[in-house]
Amino acid sequence: MDIDDRQILVPALEQAVDAVVLIDDTNRINFFNAAAEKLWGYSREEVLGKEVTLLVPSDIKPHHDSYIEANRKGRKNRIVGTSREIRIVRKDGTQVWSSFSLSKIDVGGKIHYMGFLRDMTEERQQREELRLLSLVVNRTHRAILMLDRDRRIIYSNRAFTELFGYSFPEVLGRLPTDFLAGKNTEPDALARIRRGAREKQGFTEDILIYDRHGNTVWVSAAINPILDEQGEVSNVVVVITDITALKRVQSLQDDVLEALASGLSLSEVTEFLCRRVEQIAPDIVSSIVLVDSENKLRPLAGPSLPAAYSEAIDGVPVGETAGSCGTAAWRGKPVYVTDIETDPLWASFKHLALPHGLRACWSSPIKLRDGRIAGSFAFYYREPRGPSPFHEQIVKACLHLSKLAIEREETRRQIALLSNFDALTGLPNRTRLLDEIENLLRKSRDESRKIAFFAVNLDRFKDVNNGLGHAVGDKVLIEAAYRLQRATDDVSAIVSRTGGDSFTIVLPDCDIAKVSVKADKILRAVSEPTEVSGYTLPLSASIGISIFRDNGSDPETLLNHAEMAMYQAKAAGRAAYRFFSPEMNQIAEERLVVGTALRTAVSSNRLKLHYQPQIHLGSKTLHGVEALARWHDPVLGHISPARFIALAEEIGLVESIGRWSLREACRQMAEWRGGGLSIPAVSVNLSPSHFNDSALPKFVTNLLHEFSLPSNCLTVEITESVMMDAGPETLKTLSRLHELGVGLSMDDFGTGFSSLSSLTQMPINELKLDRSFMRNFETDPSAQAVTTAVVRIGQSLGMTVVSEGVETEDQARLLHMLNCTVAQGFYFAKPMAPCDLEQWITAGQPDAAELLLSHV
Repeated sequence: MDIDDRQILVPALEQAVDAVVLIDDTNRINFFNAAAEKLWGYSREEVLGKEVTLLVPSDIKPHHDSYIEANRKGRKNRIVGTSREIRIVRKDGTQVWSSFSLSKIDVGGKIHYMGFLRDMTEERQQREELRLLSLVVNRTHRAILMLDRDRRIIYSNRAFTELFGYSFPEVLGRLPTDFLAGKNTEPDALARIRRGAREKQGFTEDILIYDRHGNTVWVSAAINPILDEQGEVSNVVVVITDITALKRVQSLQDDVLEALASGLSLSEVTEFLCRRVEQIAPDIVSSIVLVDSENKLRPLAGPSLPAAYSEAIDGVPVGETAGSCGTAAWRGKPVYVTDIETDPLWASFKHLALPHGLRACWSSPIKLRDGRIAGSFAFYYREPRGPSPFHEQIVKACLHLSKLAIEREETRRQIALLSNFDALTGLPNRTRLLDEIENLLRKSRDESRKIAFFAVNLDRFKDVNNGLGHAVGDKVLIEAAYRLQRATDDVSAIVSRTGGDSFTIVLPDCDIAKVSVKADKILRAVSEPTEVSGYTLPLSASIGISIFRDNGSDPETLLNHAEMAMYQAKAAGRAAYRFFSPEMNQIAEERLVVGTALRTAVSSNRLKLHYQPQIHLGSKTLHGVEALARWHDPVLGHISPARFIALAEEIGLVESIGRWSLREACRQMAEWRGGGLSIPAVSVNLSPSHFNDSALPKFVTNLLHEFSLPSNCLTVEITESVMMDAGPETLKTLSRLHELGVGLSMDDFGTGFSSLSSLTQMPINELKLDRSFMRNFETDPSAQAVTTAVVRIGQSLGMTVVSEGVETEDQARLLHMLNCTVAQGFYFAKPMAPCDLEQWITAGQPDAAELLLSHV
């Protein structure tokens, strides 16, 4: 090489992109270009004249010089003329990879070497990434296709071949949809895939396609476009996942849910479930067992299990070693037994399973929403093994479906229970009662059997509910139901709750004599003292009785006639029983007519108030008047208060009548006061239900304000039942009335079950002695003693005592001698219309009153 060539070559090597290193015959570096400086991180000043081993990695250094020396002497050529990748250790200790080739140069008989190196670290990394990517693509279980711009296949992986049976050469250059779609492929899904493959956004589509052999395969195809530098689709990657098993499980779920919706029974649904499972997984035998209230196994479904095996496990207690099913139900978690013959859980039961070819069993507990274990779902295998992933998918779905089926059955039974039985007492309701009566009558139509129907109604139960609250009332009803069942004490008897406080008892084979005995027994059972929530309550019942064939031949007629007789028992004084008679039909019809007329009278303001004077025996003055409702119907004529007030309570009009009475009495008082007529006060009777109305004090306040009346001119009369049944709301209402200044009078005192302690706790300022004490008052020492006691009680409590029903001069005189404060009755005056009362007062009162006053 001459000087000119050297002048050209050296600058060229200096500017080369590859690193160039020249070593002489002593292995010293005498050329190191800029690219070499960049590759190693050394400056040329640091390496020129130095041993080349400076640039050699430490693991090669021990052999490097011997290789070079052998090559110089022509013995071995392990490096010259070859190209390889070598590791470079840079000055800072970092490592890079480069391609390396070595040239041998003879200069004047001396051997020099020139090395050419290029940094290929990044290229090597990319190559490694491609290697790993290729490994992943070929090892994944998902089928992968690469498509070109025309959506033709340019690559398929091994999973594609395994799934569909086509080799890569067979599909190269073809459109996937041309050979994968078949007769059952959904056209719309196919169209979406073809259209979407042209778009620039990826998407996923589930579709049914076919393999090489014509078998259907459900797949989820994820189509992902690859864009070039211009943003156009250059390739498409299709990732295909086999979801056939998932679709089979979904189909199983859909079919079983449809069976559930169709109304099939629990056993029918679970049998269907097991058969469908065995269709999609023919290598297993499935079964469902329930756990009963005694924690024993009860086979529910297992169509492929031998009948003898199912019978053998029926009634087996669940426990720690009760096979797979019993143990799973006991533990509350799955139990895997891969070999029944050797597993200790099956030690006591393997002789049942093995003869039928059952070798392994996997059982999972069926857990309901409330956490209860309802049973277990099991897979049996005919060889020792465990479940596959596909089996695990099936069991997961089947446990959910079994839970739904069992809960639906429980709900169905609960609905049937609620629709046929009373939720409070557990007795059959009216619907169930009618069904049972129909069955009973059907069996008895050709027989001369007597069947008795008892309509039982608790007396004054409304007072308990209103006074003590519904919670106490419910407990009373539960106790009454228990007593009625105990009193009948007959397995063939039907005891039913047909309404709020109404019960019906049906007794087959019961003649008239036996009926009376039963009725007496029921009355005694109900009337026993009742302890409820700290209260001792007096209970009684009224009973109406009708007899099959004598009083009707169909359920509705017999029940209606028994109810009519029950109302007659109430009208006769309660705590009694009555047999139905034809005359009761007429009474019931009249009751319906009167009830309708009463509703009309209340709504059209046809009721009237009459007023009976109350005379102060000491001051000889008018103490006040009592307002008493009267009703004269244009068609029915005069209806007695005893009749229409009792009817109003039964048909729910008594509160309306009470409010009307308050308003009318206040209006009349205002009219009298405005006309200069001095009447100190007016008393108005209210039913017990009024005092459970927290709005009553506000209503009274508004009336007093509307008619400009002082509160002390109004007295509200209450019955003893209010005092007996006084709950917190009742006491609050009474207290608020008392705070208004309104008088509170205890009406008919001494006829009920009053307690003095209750009397002292209520803001009562007046006691009214019941008119019944005036019968034989003049001659009966007992009546006089009771009257004296009541007067003394009133006096000691600072109350005014008013005696009702005074009809003779002797009665009035004796009451005055006993220091009874006030009296009222026919001896003084009968209840009068407002105009008659005005005349009575302005006339100076009748002679009878003057006669009384002259004697006292």
